[in-house]
Amino acid sequence: MDSKILAAVLLVMAVMAVAFAGCTGTDQPAVKDNGTDVKEEKVTYIVGIDGEYPPYSFIDKDGNAQGFDVESVKWIANEMGFNVKIQPMAWDGIIPALEAGKIDMVYSGMTITPERLDKVNFSKPYWVVNQAVAVKNGSSVTMDDVTEGKVVFGVQRGCTAHDWISRNLVETGKLPEDNLKLYENFPLAVTELENGRVDAVMYDTPVLIDSIKGKDVVKLGTIDTDEEYGIAIRKTDTELLNTMNEGLDKLMADPYWNELIAEYKLE
Repeated sequence: MDSKILAAVLLVMAVMAVAFAGCTGTDQPAVKDNGTDVKEEKVTYIVGIDGEYPPYSFIDKDGNAQGFDVESVKWIANEMGFNVKIQPMAWDGIIPALEAGKIDMVYSGMTITPERLDKVNFSKPYWVVNQAVAVKNGSSVTMDDVTEGKVVFGVQRGCTAHDWISRNLVETGKLPEDNLKLYENFPLAVTELENGRVDAVMYDTPVLIDSIKGKDVVKLGTIDTDEEYGIAIRKTDTELLNTMNEGLDKLMADPYWNELIAEYKLE
């Protein structure tokens, strides 16, 4: 082969080797700028939350995301070396948004259920709750009335209280379907209770207690459901799932975990 042709072939092969080196998935050295290493930018994950879910996740009067879950994911992000952007969303559309890639995880008091596990993966459980029922102050409604379906219920669409009432009362014929009123968020259901349009509301116990503070509404009782909260992540994002599980382990072993529990009165 002519020496010039050989040289040209070797040059092409060298260029191709450099080009393909960037497609192997291996770590590349940091780019140098005037001889100084430039740190790679941290990846940013979009975290979907229910913005009306205190004390786990809510938007304060200044428009900032706050809550037990919000502070938890920020701590994990700092510990595990990534950034987060908190995105409040309508609850009944939050899993479709995750599946569509609009958000990267749901970290907002989401109960692990078989129906949800068909669509997404969950981290290890990090909290356990039961359902609570509230009525207007002075109401004659009893817990027997509730469990026998003798009330008009107000509940947030798509939450586990909605699932429980549907399975245990509507589908068993105890509660007429028209007596189950669905709302975009729980505060709307509480407002309807105050206005006398529903007889009772049901929601996760800590959130219900927080939401009825200062209102003419009282907690009537609880229903033991032993629901486990987890972080929802797309089934394809196994690396992120492992990262969040490791982050949860570190958080729950750190003194900050108990500080958060005390701050948000979850003891």
